[in-house]
Amino acid sequence: MSRLAQTHGLTDVQREILSTVRDFVDKEIIPVATELEHRDEYPQDIVDGLKELGLFGLMIPEEYGGLGESLLTYALCVEEIARGWMSVSGIINTHFIVAYMLKQHGTQEQKDHFLPRMAAGDVRGAFSMSEPALGSDVSAISSKAVKDGDEYVLNGQKMWLTNGGTSSLVAVLVRSDEGHPEGTAPHKSMTTFLVEKEPGFGEVRPGLTIPGKIDKMGYKGVDTTELIMDGLRIPADRVLGGVTGRGFYQMMDGVEVGRVNVAARGCGVAQRAFELGVRYAQQRHTFGKQIAQHQAIQFKLAEMATKVEAAHAMMVNAARKKDSGERNDLEAGMAKYLASEYCKEVVEDAFRIHGGYGFSKEYEIERLYREAPMLLIGEGTAEIQKMIIGRRLLEEYRFQG
Repeated sequence: MSRLAQTHGLTDVQREILSTVRDFVDKEIIPVATELEHRDEYPQDIVDGLKELGLFGLMIPEEYGGLGESLLTYALCVEEIARGWMSVSGIINTHFIVAYMLKQHGTQEQKDHFLPRMAAGDVRGAFSMSEPALGSDVSAISSKAVKDGDEYVLNGQKMWLTNGGTSSLVAVLVRSDEGHPEGTAPHKSMTTFLVEKEPGFGEVRPGLTIPGKIDKMGYKGVDTTELIMDGLRIPADRVLGGVTGRGFYQMMDGVEVGRVNVAARGCGVAQRAFELGVRYAQQRHTFGKQIAQHQAIQFKLAEMATKVEAAHAMMVNAARKKDSGERNDLEAGMAKYLASEYCKEVVEDAFRIHGGYGFSKEYEIERLYREAPMLLIGEGTAEIQKMIIGRRLLEEYRFQG
């Protein structure tokens, strides 16, 4: 039997890339992940290794120094990385979303300026939509940009920036009423600004402060931060795409591919949980035999493996749909919803198989048990995904009465 979650129809180049990434994960990530996670330590050596592999430029076109690979290739790489340590995949994901938004929506000058350095990993990206009182209601953004000559002045507070401290480029979504009369729909008066800054914490450029890392239950190692803008001046040529009022659509395009990424992360974490569970079930003995020989455990392993396969198949389908140029919000929403829910369930079943030892920090499953819940809310909660799915289904199956 082959390993779970195989992907058919890959090219030789894709298989070679995935083999290289998997080897890197097995040798460089898994052996140190739990120790680094317990210390909440940024995995600098791992990030440097990914930089050498070219993964920061995986989907950036070759003309800008990237590998020019597909979303599917990227998602499969993320699946492998998350199998090793989900936090590392988060470091890559936010960078990837900003690079994708630049590639799809940036001016030629913006592409020429940022993409080559992003492909090399010399510029690291982060993106920022959420705010302290925002939740899932993006239309309620209160951070604002006001035109002042050839610049915009930004004020407001943003929340939940992955890579907020280590990044040097942040795509920030704010309200910009300039050119949009009163009464304009909120999503039509939002603009994405490309904000360059120094990595680190404190005041990272005049008018911009990154207060420090948010202490989290899991998803440690990667820095998650706030971002405070107080009179932050940004040149007009750093409006993404050069035109105000398009920020909401640009961000949603980025989040759509981000949902495929979150689905891939769920698949990777679930795979690792299954690997840990099936291995422990063959090591632990009760009543004179391996617990894997007990029917109750075999049923649990069967359910876990089926969920891993199903989530992987939906994630691959969503990535291939986007790569084809078709609209994929339905498929991406389904994949993100199913993969994150199944991930939580597979991790919990692996935790149960470990019994009391699963509660010990000496065992890897303890870390996965704290990491899986983040996927339930990242890039939109399950409830948001179901709203997207439901609306799209009603479009496709509209009753003509």
